[in-house]
This record gives sequence, C-alpha cells and structure tokens, in this order.
Amino acid sequence: MALKINSKIVDYAVVKPDEPAKAPEAKAAPAIEEMHEKLKRPEFLEGSTYKIKTPTSEHAIYVTINDVVLNSGSDHESRRPFEIFINSKNMEHYQWISALTLIISAVFRKGGDCTFLVEELRSVFDPKGGYMKRGGRWSPSLVAEIGDVLDQHLKRIGMIKDEMDDHQQAYLEQKRAEFANLKPQAQTEADCDDSANAYPEGSQMCGKCHTKAAIQMDGCLTCLACGDSKCG
Repeated sequence: MALKINSKIVDYAVVKPDEPAKAPEAKAAPAIEEMHEKLKRPEFLEGSTYKIKTPTSEHAIYVTINDVVLNSGSDHESRRPFEIFINSKNMEHYQWISALTLIISAVFRKGGDCTFLVEELRSVFDPKGGYMKRGGRWSPSLVAEIGDVLDQHLKRIGMIKDEMDDHQQAYLEQKRAEFANLKPQAQTEADCDDSANAYPEGSQMCGKCHTKAAIQMDGCLTCLACGDSKCG
C-alpha cells in the first residue's frame, strides 16, 4: 500500500526487522493534589460561619469552618475543610473549646476521611443532661451540637451525602400535609404560628435522630425529620 507524503521530509530512520516501532510519547498526566499535613495555608480561604444558641447559655456560639480548594479549575477540583474556629462572649468553655479547635483543625490538615468526627462529637454527653433545641430536637451536649454543625458543613461541600433523597423528602412532606388535614383548622393555624415548633404538635421523639417529629399515621410511626419508620 503506497502512502503519499504531502509535507516536507526533515528526518528519517531505518527500522530493523527485529526492532519494534516506537510508540509516540504520551504526555504525563498532571499530578492530583491531595490534602496532607504539609500543605501550606493559602493567603485566602473560603469559609462558612454557623450560629449555635443553646438554652443553657445567654450568649451564642459561632463556629467558622474554612475550606481549601484543591486542583482548582480541573476535573479533580474538590473542596476540603482546612481549619475551624469557635468564638463566643461566654468564656466559661474557653479552655476546652480552644483545645477542640486545634485538634479538629489538625485532623482536617492530616488529610483522608475526616467525616468520622461527626459521630465522635455527637456521642459526647453532658453529665448535667442534654437539652431540647428549637424545632423539637434533643441535643446531648454542646459538643454534639458542634458535631451537627460539622455534619451540615460536610454535606454542603459534598463530603457527606444526604441519606434522604428528593423522593423520600417529597413523601414525608405529603405525610405531613395529610397529618395536618386530619386536625381541626384552628389547631392547625396555631401550629403554623409557632415558629419554634417545626413539626406537628404531639409528635413523639424519634429514636434515630432524637427529634420530636415521629407521627402515627396508617398504623405506622414515621419520623418526618429523618424518614425512619417502624414499618420499614
């Protein structure tokens, strides 16, 4: 088979019968930057601040989590938490909060999976007992609330996937509407006016998410917050 060469020949080489033809050199793929403890802090970090207001303290606590963007502009771009700060006018917990922020920030910068911190913080119980938050959710301690904030942030940046999909959310909204229609109109309007009550009055405590959002409908106890159901 004859091949016509239209361009100017600038070089040539003779291939021996026992020598395989050389394949064109492939370009080396760019290195993917991973989170590690030697990564230097950039001059600018994007972050989010969350407010925690407990009934046990007069002053609110503000949790700020700053993120670093790795492999910016590429197909491997990812956002990872880099540091955490916790501030409040209440100096009662200053010592252990300062230690907690240093440890959590060190775990962030170490790299790898840091999502385990959520359950570790949530499993801390206050010896004085927990408290009920606005919306009817029970919190075992202030440390557990910091764990909730971390869970919320990691879901925002995509490190934790929300267990409830759009189909489940729509189903729970339907159940909530059906439950509201079964109640007298005056009682329903009273519930809507109470901003602190995020779920129907008379809801039971859910054993999974510790939220007073479990309602009895169709002979089955279903949680409107996390979707947990005794009927499976």
